[in-house]
Amino acid sequence: MPADYVHGYSSYESVRLHDQASTLADLLHCDSLFQPGSYVLEAGCGVGAQTVILASKNPDSRFLSVDISVRSLAQAKRLIAARSIANVEFAKADIFRLPYPAESFDHVFVCFVLEHLADPRKALLSLKRVLKDDGTITAIEGDHGSAYFHPDSPAARKAIQCLVDIQAEAGGDSLIGRRLYPLLIEAGFSNVCVSPRMVYADASRPAMVQGFTRNTFTAMVKGVRQAAIAKGLIDAKTWAAGIRGLERTARGDGTFCYTFFKAVGRK
Repeated sequence: MPADYVHGYSSYESVRLHDQASTLADLLHCDSLFQPGSYVLEAGCGVGAQTVILASKNPDSRFLSVDISVRSLAQAKRLIAARSIANVEFAKADIFRLPYPAESFDHVFVCFVLEHLADPRKALLSLKRVLKDDGTITAIEGDHGSAYFHPDSPAARKAIQCLVDIQAEAGGDSLIGRRLYPLLIEAGFSNVCVSPRMVYADASRPAMVQGFTRNTFTAMVKGVRQAAIAKGLIDAKTWAAGIRGLERTARGDGTFCYTFFKAVGRK
């Protein structure tokens, strides 16, 4: 994750990332499969929430998982060791200045990272450099503008917009999911295919309500409360109403929808 990661590096955020990964594992990674013997670069591995899923699904591939945060790398290493996963190595590295020779990897995987970068196209070009000719890249991103829910709540939408605005001020783009296709094309990848992956949660899917509506999305919005109020983006009363509105969608008659985008391209 980038040094100015908008959600922070707290233990609260680490738990949220693991909840998100486990809840969405089937939705996002049912087809995250690599040829046996592949050497895969995971760029921006964070606390290892995605790493453990990828490495477990691909025991015959080797992974080099890199991140700029030493603290996150330490957490990722502990997680992989605790699961006795032996096909992952870790290294501290900056996506924009990768210290690896050209054409080093068969595949590059980047998930929930481009949204935090001021220049995602430049990052993709850097990743492309270390990818072998005819190698492939997978990029997964969300899009906060895709969130809709019942009952509707203007205050909840304002709270979500605070997160969008704060991330934009930090140089990121929380609406980047809808941009993956043009971004990969502009970076020179071919055969780009983007598949939207919709999360839908209602009372008939209690695990998704708990894992995504409560523990992933609402928790993510809650995390920017202090910054949103301090920046004057929203007042405390409206913020509280917005969080109540999001929490209301997790009750028996509520529903919540959100779309992730998974893009695959070839060098």
